[in-house]
Amino acid sequence: MDLDEYIKLKDRVETRMKISVMTSTGDDNLINPEEKGDLEYRKAQLKRLQEEVVDIEKMSEGISIMDLGLNEFRLDLMDYVKTHEDIERKPKGLHTVVRATDELPEGVIFVLKNINNGVNADNQNRIHPFYMVYISNEGEIVCDYLNPKKLLDDIRLLCRGKDVPDMEICRKFNEETDDGRNMGEMSLLLSDAINSIIDVKEESDIDSLFSAGGTSALVSDVSGLENFELICFFVVKK
Repeated sequence: MDLDEYIKLKDRVETRMKISVMTSTGDDNLINPEEKGDLEYRKAQLKRLQEEVVDIEKMSEGISIMDLGLNEFRLDLMDYVKTHEDIERKPKGLHTVVRATDELPEGVIFVLKNINNGVNADNQNRIHPFYMVYISNEGEIVCDYLNPKKLLDDIRLLCRGKDVPDMEICRKFNEETDDGRNMGEMSLLLSDAINSIIDVKEESDIDSLFSAGGTSALVSDVSGLENFELICFFVVKK
């Protein structure tokens, strides 16, 4: 193929790709490998919509494209920062106690940050370097780090509209932990949560070996408590 013709073809293809990415994701930084995590996440979400049966009659409104991403949470965060400008100076490890529901059992939601600079963003974790895990008191994973949209929805359900502590469950938690001096159970759950991140990542890497678009195996190495810092956690109690 003539070089001039190839260059023109390449330009046309890239332009169409940019248009496609802009209309599907709304991201400003187009055709960038760093956007792959976002695109992979949307691909997985659309696949779920394709395979799951949705009862339209029970829905009060149609399916919004915002339901597939995190745009609504970004808007909430922007609004929150307007009245809480010191959020960047908050200490790490803060926690709160929230009341469990029929759908959300007792346990802990951990928000972690990967601090190992040698670990690249996992193609499946679109909020890297942050990892969120919801683990029950029995050590069962309620929601893993590959589902940040669902976890943020759960946190919103547990916390939104509450600006004062629930003193009843706070007293229970303080009694069980000797006012925070005995956090052995929380430490064990934190260790289990981090182990679940490693397990899920290994399963994801194995799956990627048999799917189109390359593999995430050997690209990153998420392992051990030393690779994470605890940003905050939510204790879910009845």
